[in-house]
Amino acid sequence: MVATQLDSPPSPWVERWLSLVTPGTRALDIACGGGRHARLMMRRGLQVTAVDRDTTGIADLTSNENATVVTADLEDGPWPFRDTKFAAIVVTNYLYRPLFPALINSLASGGIVIYETFALGNEAYGKPSNPNFLLRPGELLDIFVPSARVVAYEDLYIDTPKPAMVQRICAIRH
Repeated sequence: MVATQLDSPPSPWVERWLSLVTPGTRALDIACGGGRHARLMMRRGLQVTAVDRDTTGIADLTSNENATVVTADLEDGPWPFRDTKFAAIVVTNYLYRPLFPALINSLASGGIVIYETFALGNEAYGKPSNPNFLLRPGELLDIFVPSARVVAYEDLYIDTPKPAMVQRICAIRH
């Protein structure tokens, strides 16, 4: 049986750094898929907005008072959170470079971004293999350092949940 994203455990990177986010504050889960991180954030007492172009995997969250489900194509439509600030933004296994300015602008002062996705070198392990969907060395640092203090950064090979090259950052907005 193949595990679905709903069955997949949260990323250990996300779990580790969510402890920096104050319960009761607003958090955004970008390209949330089945909602594994949205659900984790809700368990941690956050008010979660979960966004994806296909929200069928999180339909059960629509009746939860601690969740807001937003169906939006982030690559072919307006940024749905232009006037909203979040205490935390979580992004995993997703890369659409034109969103970086919107993510930074939607992060409140003192807010935390937790980002983890595939990096160059991943083509040796499977998909994604297109360089357009793989971070270049130091790319997350280049994006977030001007506006945030880096708490942790890694660019490395992982073997769990599957062999991959990833880059990840946790940073706090100035």
